[in-house]
Amino acid sequence: MNTEIEVEDYPMEIKEEMKDQKYTEAFSEAKLFEKIVKFAKVAGIKVVYLALLLYYTLKRATTPKWAKSVIIGALGYFIFPIDFIPDFVPIVGFSDDITALLSAVVAVAIFVDELTKQKAKAKLHEWFGFYEEAKLEPIDNKIDIQNKA
Repeated sequence: MNTEIEVEDYPMEIKEEMKDQKYTEAFSEAKLFEKIVKFAKVAGIKVVYLALLLYYTLKRATTPKWAKSVIIGALGYFIFPIDFIPDFVPIVGFSDDITALLSAVVAVAIFVDELTKQKAKAKLHEWFGFYEEAKLEPIDNKIDIQNKA
């Protein structure tokens, strides 16, 4: 069973909402995980965590269409081969990616529940082994603040 999410798999009304997003066509589940595996150590735990939060929020049946289009746009930007700041540039290469991913997470924070956070952290443990969970607290705090607003 193929569970990969492709833009063309969405109903017409979702595709219409997403067609204005420049990076939507770049998104696929396979490309997302390929990029994460390739750049995980360089990108860092925060970038990977943000991408996973968005991915698992996208997979939730209760996430509305508008939120899914925001997520697909941000993940498409993350995996798009040509960035505003190329990923191979030391130190700042992923700064535009983290900005895009964090902005999307804040925009859809109400749909990022504790189970989504747990799934993302479990995947981080699987990929990275031990990591300092304290590094993720600022992201979780931003989500919690948005959910209280």
